[in-house]
Amino acid sequence: MGFNSFFLNTLLPAVLVTDEAISMLLSKTFVAIYHLLLLTVTCVRAAAIEKAAAIENAVVLEKRHNARLLLIQLWWSVAHTLQNHYYNSGTGQYNGGSLWTDANTLEDLHNLMLATGTDDFSTVADNSYIGSMANNPSTNWNSVINGSNDDAQWIILALWKIADYKAARGLSNTNYVNSGIAIYNIIVGQWDGTCGGGVWWSSAHTYKNAVTNELFLLASASGYLRFKQQAFLSNANLVILNSGMRNSAGLWNDGLDTSTCANNGQTTWTYNQGVIASGLAALAAATGDTSYLDQAEITLDATISQLTSNDILKESCDDAASGGPVCDADQGIWTKHLQYYLDNANDASRTAKYSPFLGSQTSAVFHYGTDANGDVGSVWYAPNQGGSIFTPKTSASGLAAHVAAAKYGPC
Repeated sequence: MGFNSFFLNTLLPAVLVTDEAISMLLSKTFVAIYHLLLLTVTCVRAAAIEKAAAIENAVVLEKRHNARLLLIQLWWSVAHTLQNHYYNSGTGQYNGGSLWTDANTLEDLHNLMLATGTDDFSTVADNSYIGSMANNPSTNWNSVINGSNDDAQWIILALWKIADYKAARGLSNTNYVNSGIAIYNIIVGQWDGTCGGGVWWSSAHTYKNAVTNELFLLASASGYLRFKQQAFLSNANLVILNSGMRNSAGLWNDGLDTSTCANNGQTTWTYNQGVIASGLAALAAATGDTSYLDQAEITLDATISQLTSNDILKESCDDAASGGPVCDADQGIWTKHLQYYLDNANDASRTAKYSPFLGSQTSAVFHYGTDANGDVGSVWYAPNQGGSIFTPKTSASGLAAHVAAAKYGPC
């Protein structure tokens, strides 16, 4: 069988065509009919393929829609359990929390509302202890932060996130913006040139640690992005990449031995690895220098390879699932700051790189970390909460993981 007969029999299987028949029939009329039939078959097949693709896309979109609905239910459940179980409206604080964990929780709630367009917790900020301090023009922030320079900067992040939410809802945010700036200026005064430069952990000036300086980078760079004042960018450019706090494995240890200015080799907390990434991404957005993103991903990738169990975040000092020590539950802070990293990186390829991992974390929080009451414990990597402790900090940590996955996870 020749090419023409093969072609016709392939496309029009109901018609048996031989080479001899083709030789007889290839008249101008038949050629026109022949090409018309080819065009018709091609169009029919293309339409069938297009219809199949449309159906497939519709199924994918429906699955994504259903997954997003599930995530919304998770946000709602965890956030309301957190508020109902731990929040004390009389004091404006979380029972079992502390100043810096309360700040993170307020940030998480407003991050949630910004991400979802909801207003379930719109009154919490003004009712909270931190909010009441922000709304009081007589507040002495030095007294509130009591010399704790890391706690102070967690408060800055919370105040500015609340300010973002209020601005998005057309509400006045002046008190929150100005209070954040007031605290920031206190922290600027805690920077000196010891050990190559950096902010002291406390006003006692006995220790320089990673998270305090990572927070200073983030507050400075994000301050510049918000207010476009050069002083913020100048401070952000005092980057700490050469401080020695990042070890040879790409992870940030707790801080420096101030007698030698060398890395002290102490715990590589997960939040250390997240905050540096969001700070560097904010600096990249402020300067246009994407090499900061590459530096951030050295640590993000090291976290995923070294501070996980079966692809789920796990503090290096945690062995709760085996009856050992229970460590701080800062994994949610890592996921939140990965979200902030991706916000400022604004790069589809970088989002695609970390999206599956965020999906794994939200799944682990739901399937492993959440108890029958809807509260989230400190352990995500082992079934049945694996020896978890339950605090407002651990609950907010789970909420942060859900929000990050909702923005950038695979669904």
